[in-house]
Amino acid sequence: MARATLITEAGVRSGSLNTAGHAAELSRALGAVPGPVTSPASAGCHRLIRDYGATLVTNATEAQELMGIGVDVALFDLAPGGDRPPPLHRRILDALPLRGARSLDEVSRGAGVERQEARGALAELELLGHVSQQESAGEAQPMWRLTARQ
Repeated sequence: MARATLITEAGVRSGSLNTAGHAAELSRALGAVPGPVTSPASAGCHRLIRDYGATLVTNATEAQELMGIGVDVALFDLAPGGDRPPPLHRRILDALPLRGARSLDEVSRGAGVERQEARGALAELELLGHVSQQESAGEAQPMWRLTARQ
């Protein structure tokens, strides 16, 4: 249900690290709050940042940015009455990361819909200005990303 997971404390062997692993499997943004280097309760967070690319979060503003609070992805002002119901649009938007991009196949899997259905919804969302495509070197297909709306 969350777009991001923020780990605030984690030992070397910790349930929080299991949660971080599940978040990564779901392609959710992952953040970690660093702590004192002498604290065993900080070792897991430091490892997530160093070895697994977790976003370093040091204050409330950075936590809000990680979780997309204040970033308007306009989930509820989608044009009504189209071929695709807004719930499908929401599922597609939820399958996209707040930072970075996903392939059509990744979006389809993340949203739990057929590839053709995801392609159609992404095209509609692109026309509405909610997502954009980016060509990526070495990628066989274009990558899709959320479009920040002002």
